[in-house]
Amino acid sequence: MSTATFNSICFNQGYLRKGAVKISKVKNRGQRVKFYVGEASVLSTKCMQSSEKNKKEVRIGLLGASGYTGAEIVRLLANHPYFGITLMTADRKAGQSMGSVFPHLITQDLPTMVSVKDADFSSVDAVFCCLPHGTTQDFRLRDIAEYEEWYGQPHSASELQKEAVYGLTEISREDVKNARLVANPGCYPTSIQLPLVPLIKAKLIEHRNIIIDSKSGVSGAGRGAKEANLYSEIAEGIYSYGVTKHRHVPEIEQGLSDAAQSKINVSFTPHLMPMIRGMQSTIYVELSQGVTIEDLYQQLRKSYEDEEFVKLLDKGVVPRTHNVRGSNYCFMNVFPDRIPGRAIIISVIDNLVKGASGQALQNLNVMLGYPENTGLLYQPLFP
Repeated sequence: MSTATFNSICFNQGYLRKGAVKISKVKNRGQRVKFYVGEASVLSTKCMQSSEKNKKEVRIGLLGASGYTGAEIVRLLANHPYFGITLMTADRKAGQSMGSVFPHLITQDLPTMVSVKDADFSSVDAVFCCLPHGTTQDFRLRDIAEYEEWYGQPHSASELQKEAVYGLTEISREDVKNARLVANPGCYPTSIQLPLVPLIKAKLIEHRNIIIDSKSGVSGAGRGAKEANLYSEIAEGIYSYGVTKHRHVPEIEQGLSDAAQSKINVSFTPHLMPMIRGMQSTIYVELSQGVTIEDLYQQLRKSYEDEEFVKLLDKGVVPRTHNVRGSNYCFMNVFPDRIPGRAIIISVIDNLVKGASGQALQNLNVMLGYPENTGLLYQPLFP
């Protein structure tokens, strides 16, 4: 499985190898909107939509619409009262309708997909970028040297990197509010940082010996045809990949180190599971001196009791990926290990929603001053 299909999902990616695209933050509703395409700037006094009957306030561009995360953006925006899609790109599917590529979305009134080189960005106020990291510049890692080390290529937009905000919404909400460019977190880092960051900030767990075992559905590998993702290669088995070298490692360590205000290294191993979507991270930690499991539980309760999408389950209840499928929720819980002084934390998300498109939409809602849960109140799909 490759993380390439979803590691570039962010609002206003800001850079394309085929030409720079800069789009400024949409002002409060009713005010003028300013956005940039290349070097040109345009002022608009009202937002336009591809269809008059579906006119909405904020015009959305979607780069990489033919992938799974692009399809999830379309699905989520179908019930968003303020955001309407006016531009969709998909180089391999240019000229096709979204309904022909994803028949489950045939009811949606959407523009025809075009190639990036033919895209008219004068029709958009904000952009979701769902393209592979090799096509667009990823902004998750602040250290551009570290980016080159882990991604195997030089950073191509170092000036933009300086203004990029890492968009783990529940942790960085205030920074996201004032951002122009948000780097949407990866799926594994989301499932891992949400439970660990509050515990590290509260000094309840040790910084050493953090062991993370994560499992993901096959959709995280994207829609491209790959031998490793064939049914006969995936079914009835579990596959560990990216052992010691997965690109999400520096992203995880960056977030945890920020929380600790000192360097943290983790042992992280991801696994591909024979399921379509869903992600579980099982995390093993050492308790700080004098700390109990109850302290961890109460800290997580305090951190997330007022949050819409992060839920600490009742004591003893084990989180299941089935229970967050299709939703923007993260369910978590903490358990005592058999080894004294250690704890086990389990966190589950839908890798395509909270781990990708849902969190991207959550961030854009925050950036533009709309209710954070707008378009995201889909309940989990079960069975």
